[in-house]
Amino acid sequence: MSASNRVSDTANPSVDLSGEEGWNEFDAPSLVGDSLRFVSGEPDGNRFRTRYYRDAEQHLHARIWFGPETEGPPGHAHGGSIAAVMDEALGLAAWAAGYPIVVGNLNVSFRAMLPIKKVVTLESQVVSVEGRKVMIHGKLFCDEETVYAEGQCLCITIPGR
Repeated sequence: MSASNRVSDTANPSVDLSGEEGWNEFDAPSLVGDSLRFVSGEPDGNRFRTRYYRDAEQHLHARIWFGPETEGPPGHAHGGSIAAVMDEALGLAAWAAGYPIVVGNLNVSFRAMLPIKKVVTLESQVVSVEGRKVMIHGKLFCDEETVYAEGQCLCITIPGR
């Protein structure tokens, strides 16, 4: 693992956000600007730590660490923190596919409680485009058997962008 894929601080000396083979690191802020900050803006923070990737099909993936500041139920991530991750990542999937958007509707289905201080994977992809409407689906999981949340996001393209 390279030093650039390891994020650390004194409370969490080693958080591995490395991607899978075939994933290429994706510089999200260069695409959408400095506004991409709520989830991915503090790479050494105790809330979220996020690294984005794209695969050969240009689908967006992420490795996300849910830190102690995301806690809702004891020892587990707050549902709002999971929804915030879905909002940023699914919206970014549209931007990465060439659709400058705003989120019109976000639906998150919570499947299992997500323990804090855990690195999970997010997969997302654009599933349909009709006029200005862009539909993105995503899944937050740690392995094939443990899905923490699934999301569907209806986005609207920004006129003139």
